[in-house]
Amino acid sequence: MKTDVFIAGGGVGGLALAAKLASQGVHVTIAEQLTKESPVYKGELLQPKTLAILERLGVIEEIEACGHVLDQLRFQEIKRRPHQEPEEINLTELDYGRVASIYDHSLMVPHEKTKAILRNKGKSYEEYFHYLGGARFLGFENGMAKVKHNKEFKFIQAQVYVGAEGRSSPTRDAMDVKVKRKDYNHHFLTVTIPRPETFTKGKIITTESCFLGLFPLPDNEVRTVFLIKAGEYKTIKEKGLEYLYQAYSELEPELAEGVRAIKDWKTVQLMIPFTYHVDHYYSGNLAIIGDAAHTVHPMAGEGMNLAIQDADVLGELLAWCKEEDKPYDEYLHYYEDVRKPRVSFLLNLSHLSALVYSFRFELWRQFRSRAVQRIYDDDPLHVKQMLNISGLGRWDFSLFDRAIQGNILPPRKKKVSDRQQKKYLFSEKEDYPWRYQEKG
Repeated sequence: MKTDVFIAGGGVGGLALAAKLASQGVHVTIAEQLTKESPVYKGELLQPKTLAILERLGVIEEIEACGHVLDQLRFQEIKRRPHQEPEEINLTELDYGRVASIYDHSLMVPHEKTKAILRNKGKSYEEYFHYLGGARFLGFENGMAKVKHNKEFKFIQAQVYVGAEGRSSPTRDAMDVKVKRKDYNHHFLTVTIPRPETFTKGKIITTESCFLGLFPLPDNEVRTVFLIKAGEYKTIKEKGLEYLYQAYSELEPELAEGVRAIKDWKTVQLMIPFTYHVDHYYSGNLAIIGDAAHTVHPMAGEGMNLAIQDADVLGELLAWCKEEDKPYDEYLHYYEDVRKPRVSFLLNLSHLSALVYSFRFELWRQFRSRAVQRIYDDDPLHVKQMLNISGLGRWDFSLFDRAIQGNILPPRKKKVSDRQQKKYLFSEKEDYPWRYQEKG
């Protein structure tokens, strides 16, 4: 088999890349090992930059029809009281609407829905999109991709090979990259449960020792993320589901009934967060995207978004190379030039967010509560935080900002204008620099 681009892995990143390439007349073959929906929890939060990309792919209406809008994130500090309603200490709301963009919200969409929509979009370009379901990518042999499909071995020759296989990536192994991993002192339990119709906002509830993240889904469901100490999972299971029932009820009484829909520990998934970032994204005519290249702490909800944003830049670059008859391997550096600094920035932002919730003592809780409140009280901090996590731009925090957030300096009263913050939104020239640097 011959193709322009071969993609190993049919997750959201690989499918977004394949759909983009096929839509621009690039022959793409994608090999995906799974033949049915995965029961494993994957990202569901689509950030504003990702929504902009999905709109350009022509799937935003379908995505929105399957999603639940999150325009705010609420941070609630409470005092947990056994068998009683919690005592609220502080409530802060951060608003996507502070970003000067038409993409003024995020969206919660079941992961498999997003995959299905992207896969169907790719199939609509049947001349260029070739999908091999149940195909296991085995690595490279004689300069070609080796795939086992329908009990047969197939060799696929391409001009570019892209690894979108996730954390275990034969493409990454073939590139001989260096991977630096960072582990954390906490794990998460995640499960979807019913929610009241009135429970519509994203919410993070914390005490000095507990953390419960709540992210509403369509169909009156909510994705819950409960923080536990690393290595504590076995002990919690031994306590029985009643332990979860009580914890959820005491942290968020509105979910007291819904949490009892959990009937079996098999529906509760253990998430072990860690991060890594490779030292290079391409080698020769090989490239990697998404979790093959980087894994981010889930605190900021960026993992799936980074994969789709990788796919957008790489897809535009490869399509441009074909249209301009440029050698792919000579231009892959642009993909790394654009994406690696942005990913590094968000990895660090997510890491700092994780540290905020990693320590269990009262003084740290007080510091955290004040720091989150300052983001709301000081508009430049508010705008920078939401702009950065949105993916639409980058506006670095200064030492002055951190002094305000740390309660050393008072909050500023002046609001950030749309005109001012637009200077920090990524332009088309910053997203796709080769179009401008290679003219003539």
